[in-house]
Amino acid sequence: MPDHSPAQEQFLIQAGQALARRDPNQALALLDQADALGRTHNATLNRAVALRLLGNFHASLAVLDEALDMKPYDFAALLAKGAMLEKINQPKAAVDVYRDALKIAPPRAHCQPAVVAQMDYAARMVDQHARALGDFLRQRLAGLRADVGEAALDRFDEGLEIYAGLIQPPKQQPLLLNYPRLPIIPFYDRSLFPWLATLEDATSVIQEELAGLLETAFDEFAPYIAYPKGAPVNQWGELNHSRKWSSLFLWKDGRRQDAVCARCPRTAALLESLPMADQDGFAPTAMFSALQPHTHIPAHTGSSNVRLLAHLPIILPGPARFRVGNTTRPWEMGKAWVFDDTIEHEAWNDADDLRVILIFDVWNPYLDDKEKVLITEMMKAQRDFQAA
Repeated sequence: MPDHSPAQEQFLIQAGQALARRDPNQALALLDQADALGRTHNATLNRAVALRLLGNFHASLAVLDEALDMKPYDFAALLAKGAMLEKINQPKAAVDVYRDALKIAPPRAHCQPAVVAQMDYAARMVDQHARALGDFLRQRLAGLRADVGEAALDRFDEGLEIYAGLIQPPKQQPLLLNYPRLPIIPFYDRSLFPWLATLEDATSVIQEELAGLLETAFDEFAPYIAYPKGAPVNQWGELNHSRKWSSLFLWKDGRRQDAVCARCPRTAALLESLPMADQDGFAPTAMFSALQPHTHIPAHTGSSNVRLLAHLPIILPGPARFRVGNTTRPWEMGKAWVFDDTIEHEAWNDADDLRVILIFDVWNPYLDDKEKVLITEMMKAQRDFQAA
């Protein structure tokens, strides 16, 4: 239902025509007549435009607040309010309004070019403000950093950029199970996994067995991404059914791949000695992940935060990077890490030769042993329900 009467409609049409002619005084006179029949949101917005054309920015701002009182989530009114705050030399207040407007912005494809330009301008203002605030905070705090440990500084720097609005905080986005009350940590502290040293010490043994697999069974490395025909591939178009990213499984969804393990027995024995996740039909999964030169694995997330992934580089011919959330690290030969793959992550092989990582899953260390049993049985029950 329209929020104005037929008589008001005529006054509003004529007021709009006056604004198009850039005749704000005539527009205001017509809007006064419309308001005499009852105030409307449309008339209030037009009044703000007329006052802006007259250069009365404070009055235009006050009228925009009236419009937003009627419709607090009016995207156009918020953009206009931000512009008026800039006009009266309140750029920081304008940024707050622009930020709110961008949160409720309609899809760009549905907007006129002029509105898209306003959105882009608002985004630039928000970004410039965040960069300026970030620089200010770093300068103010520079003298306090000397005695802070490296790990704490790394976390603090990320916190500063989140606080300034330069980046978003990482979040867990599991595809299968989002289990509550588990911490959101991109890379977990090594002290939680004392067996990492044992894994790293075995690097040369694993390298030797992997070399045999690459020589005799490289054809068995299958594309890691293999969507069926007709399925939406989203970011995986380039890698779907491609050997640019391939894998050879030692365990898959909880099942030991005996034929592969037989060809790398010391690696298999090592994995069996480590506390891999154990969920019937779900975990462990352990594999060699091979990435061809100059290949990028796009951002994605894993299935469940009840388990984490361990990485150990086995073949590292040159620079290669890995990002989890806001943290990007280079792989180093002989250095393993454990990370939460339900946080968005991606990888790059920047080298000129093949890169291979040993990957396997472990339980999240913040779970109780009896809780793990309950979680596993819950997931099995859900699977049975779906299959029934």
